[in-house]
Amino acid sequence: MAEKKERLGGRIARWFREMKSELKKVVWPNWNQVSKNTTVVIVTVLVVCAFIALFDVLFTFGRDLLLGLR
Repeated sequence: MAEKKERLGGRIARWFREMKSELKKVVWPNWNQVSKNTTVVIVTVLVVCAFIALFDVLFTFGRDLLLGLR
């Protein structure tokens, strides 16, 4: 039983060492890239939101026309 714990502990330690070496390879974005990407995401979300709102209004209007509510 003690051997399994040692092997498990060794595997966990190796996993952490490998994770640390992989994180050193990551190229982190600079502030300029982060701000540009954030702007793109916000603009995209707003455009999609506008399209969804437009279609919601159009479909509601069409439904009300079909049901004779207008």
